[in-house]
Amino acid sequence: MVAASGVFETEEPTEQMHRIDASERLIVALDLPDVETASTMVRQLDGITGFFKVGLSLQLAIGVESLIEFLLNDRKKLFLDYKYYDIPETLTKAVSRAAQRGVTFLTVHGSSDLIKAAVKGRGQSDMKLFTVTVLTSWDESDLKEMGYDNHTIEEVVLFRARMALNAGCDGVIASGHEARAIKQLSRKLLVVTPGIRPYGHEKDDQKRRMEPRDAILAGADYLVVGRPITDAPDPVASARKILAEMQVAFDELAER
Repeated sequence: MVAASGVFETEEPTEQMHRIDASERLIVALDLPDVETASTMVRQLDGITGFFKVGLSLQLAIGVESLIEFLLNDRKKLFLDYKYYDIPETLTKAVSRAAQRGVTFLTVHGSSDLIKAAVKGRGQSDMKLFTVTVLTSWDESDLKEMGYDNHTIEEVVLFRARMALNAGCDGVIASGHEARAIKQLSRKLLVVTPGIRPYGHEKDDQKRRMEPRDAILAGADYLVVGRPITDAPDPVASARKILAEMQVAFDELAER
């Protein structure tokens, strides 16, 4: 606002910034042996988090449709991590079906034309689309094997993030190591970060892993955590510990 003196006045905010609740930003990956085990895990974590990922490990499992119905009917948020990749027309139809079912997050993959086809299929629904950048189980040697001899992982991640942004995607799947650079590219892009490993947890197959607090401070908006929770002797205690780390980080960012 400009005062009579011509000096710009700073408008006071009408309300305080909304505090981010970490429990809304933790996505538990249900990469479990079968639907019954996955359903039990969802019930076990009831009240701790309400966001769950169903991915390729359960895609053809017997009863997976009942699991999806259970999650949606129980008002849980569903991250369908099927990495849709096909010709534009097929992709548009598949994404439209996911949107009609009430999926919250959906992953797609491919060129800008394919991403635009997915955006078309999403229509006016609230479902958010994410493109995969570089898997967190990859390092530079894997990238070279795929033909990216002259590019770093960060360069490839940022190239795909820029393509996703220009095509109308809501965000990207990326490790915490590239989250800060993605946010510098655009604050509009949401960053969903897998490869999360709490301090002291075994490395597994995640080559570009990061601890929960560090990933949030780097710019991740959501964390996807599987084995550190689902394989833990006490999944509830493990989830609560991760949520506590995330909450500290979110609160720290709010104070900056």
